[in-house]
Amino acid sequence: MSTVSLSLRFLGTSASRPTVERGMSSVAVVREGETMLVDCGEGTQRQMMRWGVGFMMGDIFFTHFHTDHFLGVLGLLKTMTLQARETPLRIWGPRGAQALFKRAEGLGNEKLTFPLTITDLEPDAVIERKDYAIHAFPVEHRHGMAIGFALKEKLRLGRFDPDHAQALGIPEGPLWGRIHKGEAITLEDGRVVQPSELVGPTRPGRTLVITGDTRPCKATIDIAADADLLVHEATFGDEEAARAVETAHSTAREAAQVARIAGVRRLALTHFSARYSRDARDLEKEAREEFSGDLVMAKDGMELDVPYRDATPA
Repeated sequence: MSTVSLSLRFLGTSASRPTVERGMSSVAVVREGETMLVDCGEGTQRQMMRWGVGFMMGDIFFTHFHTDHFLGVLGLLKTMTLQARETPLRIWGPRGAQALFKRAEGLGNEKLTFPLTITDLEPDAVIERKDYAIHAFPVEHRHGMAIGFALKEKLRLGRFDPDHAQALGIPEGPLWGRIHKGEAITLEDGRVVQPSELVGPTRPGRTLVITGDTRPCKATIDIAADADLLVHEATFGDEEAARAVETAHSTAREAAQVARIAGVRRLALTHFSARYSRDARDLEKEAREEFSGDLVMAKDGMELDVPYRDATPA
């Protein structure tokens, strides 16, 4: 069975305002050529061009509607229209998404060249796709209208043993595919071959969790349990812990504690206050005191692959 690529590109890693080093919040998730955008802060389309992220994504997901997370979508929609896009675009967000974009329709008096659907999501909504699902989950941010997103792949078929199949005299072709999908087959000599003879146990898919802005919370821990990658905001350091509570954000230490409790395999910290824009080493040090797994301090343009757990090292 061929592998399916899954990666993400950080387009903006700053909190609240842009800095010289960091743009506003946005991350592109690319799964086997399918691009999804999570948040779209001011200047995101410039970042997309800079880092080679195409404009033909099918979905834009918003964690919440503070301006530093959504203001860039207006310009992006304009550019898509100037490019004569015809492919439908889906926008998803917490309650209030439809009302917000309804108010924005009159800005510039531009008529879109493509169908646009906007969906308000409940905090426990699930968007089913062929081989994966997008799960919304509640997070704890100001005004209570914020959600995170988890991409969870479905179970994969077990490994197929082609050498054993050939030894049993099963010709390569459609019969192999039928067995791999769980169907018993009857050979010309009357032998019945069960899938269990040639196919190993099912294998887990991957889980990618993106929190958006939030205090550390149980909902994140629950949905990120054993996740392959957790992208968690880390706006402040220990010295600003009170400010983190006041503004409903997380410190780097708190984000790392969430990752440790959830048992995630890899943690990427992002959404840094401007005071840490040039040098986030203090945040990294505090996080590493709580989380001993693979820790990444996100930077604009950084790309992370999310490999299968049973992938063979290169």
